[in-house]
Amino acid sequence: MQKISQHIAIRNNRVLWNDNVFFEGQQIDFKDFAKELYQHLAINYPKFYKMDNLCKLAFLASEIALKDIQEKDIALIFSNKEGSLDSDMQHQKLISEVDNFYPSPAVFVYTLPNISIGEVSIRHQLKSESMFLLADSYQSDYIAPYCELLINSGKAKKVLCGWLKMINGDYQANFYLVEPEGILEHNIENIDQIINK
Repeated sequence: MQKISQHIAIRNNRVLWNDNVFFEGQQIDFKDFAKELYQHLAINYPKFYKMDNLCKLAFLASEIALKDIQEKDIALIFSNKEGSLDSDMQHQKLISEVDNFYPSPAVFVYTLPNISIGEVSIRHQLKSESMFLLADSYQSDYIAPYCELLINSGKAKKVLCGWLKMINGDYQANFYLVEPEGILEHNIENIDQIINK
């Protein structure tokens, strides 16, 4: 049985790391809060500013989870309910304006939710397994054994799992890292408590 070595929750201008307050922002709007957290983390990655909100959220949660980890054999399993609907609506608005028709490639590129996995993989130079699931709720009963399989079969040494929500400024990220050593048993009960914080 693998373990959960850490877990992160981002919601309402606040970041919890293993249930302790890691960062409390002053900004209410997600874009401003994301910039504030990015600066707090002292990251130098200019591409961050070009990302859509879903990618920024996944990127920031991953930065906290993977901070100080040199391992490159980390699988990524992200999931949400809305897919890339936040960027899809923005793209639709741009192409619906007859007098100002300009379908922006910078927006269009983010109309797939798995782009968030790509951004995290590029940042951390990960070439391992990855998957983005769309579901009404987090599928603990599917994801937990899949993590075990990835690690036990040697396809990954660690698995970063995350549940994301980004729609009309309403955001939430609940991430956890699975590996052989950790602070919590990697079981459905613990996963569900982390995801539903």
